[in-house]
Amino acid sequence: MKLRLLVSSLAMAGFGVATSIAHAAISNDVIRIGFTTDMSGVYADNDGPMGVEAIRLAIADAGGAIDGKKIELLILDHQNKPDIAASKAREWFDQEKIDVLIAGSNSAVALALSTVATEKKKPIFAIGAGSSDLTNAQCSPYMVHYAYDTVALSRGTASAVVKNGGDSWFFITADYAFGHSLERDAAAVVKASKGSVKGAVKVPLAASDFSSYMLQAQGSGAKILGLANAGGDTVNSIKAANEFGVTKTMNMAGLLVYINDIHALGLEATQGMYLTDFWYWNANDTNRAFTKRFQVKFPKFVPNMNQVADYSAVAFYLKGVKETHSTDTDVMMKWMKSNKVNDLFATNGYVRPEDGRMIHDMTLMQVKKPSESKGPWDYYNIIANLKGEDIFTKLSESTCKLVKK
Repeated sequence: MKLRLLVSSLAMAGFGVATSIAHAAISNDVIRIGFTTDMSGVYADNDGPMGVEAIRLAIADAGGAIDGKKIELLILDHQNKPDIAASKAREWFDQEKIDVLIAGSNSAVALALSTVATEKKKPIFAIGAGSSDLTNAQCSPYMVHYAYDTVALSRGTASAVVKNGGDSWFFITADYAFGHSLERDAAAVVKASKGSVKGAVKVPLAASDFSSYMLQAQGSGAKILGLANAGGDTVNSIKAANEFGVTKTMNMAGLLVYINDIHALGLEATQGMYLTDFWYWNANDTNRAFTKRFQVKFPKFVPNMNQVADYSAVAFYLKGVKETHSTDTDVMMKWMKSNKVNDLFATNGYVRPEDGRMIHDMTLMQVKKPSESKGPWDYYNIIANLKGEDIFTKLSESTCKLVKK
């Protein structure tokens, strides 16, 4: 009986029926977004509470509701523990009926979340999780790897360092998925550029004592200390390198460095460092305007690339919901892989249909000397634009099982 009524209404409604069916696809009369990030640990400043604020700005810009359906945000402090994140995500999907999952930081966590999202057949965005495995060896049809990854970071920063004479490297590596991927991908760039890797040491996440690792780096004879880590680990590595005199014989290459890291360390300790980023608050009027909005809640900070990517990813998803009138996974995945990203984050960015890698340009930057800085947070010189097609993994290089060769 219900089927006959539906067929009858389809025949009568004509053009308007697509809209009515699509409206029904907004689950439970609410649009729910689940955001998992490090709210209090080693990566909290890189995403954390400021990432939450960026997402709230995106929800506000979408009007707080679509087709009369309220947009809700659920937040989890995953504590950098994949099991905690996976358990909560499963609960969110089963009980809260979330429509999309945003993985804010930590690659090991994002890989665990991707497994759950794939099981539940729901979209997941990886933002601050950089491991290239997310769209290579452990790819998923439901993954959108939105911001950077370890291949792009390496092809940006490591290539620039080698070209400037830094042809022998020793790596300080965060001992989990992200650090392993970053060391692997950076080492590949160094070797492809006729450089050499003199050694590496694995360091537990959130380590407090880097002294023994710095002694190993000094003893390697390498020119470059490659920091295959992020957040508080990068900050502590650079502090230790200065304290133990490593910087007298080695130059540092931060393979994932945020503007808040530079702020914490100061220009005296970081001047001249190359880094790959895709967003700088002082690059143009649009970025400066967004920064002013962001600073209403966080007046002492500027947004970094993770937080802007959080904003953009949610804005992109909600734009798709608004245009399709649907949160259905198949509808949204098709829409996201058919539409470009044009906002303060990216120009003509696109989600590659085969593996979910979002392709967008990035920027090679160099930290200013103290004498060059004109004021607070004025830290970068822009060196070169890096085309997305050149720095992200090409389909011909991909190990993703979804990519047809």
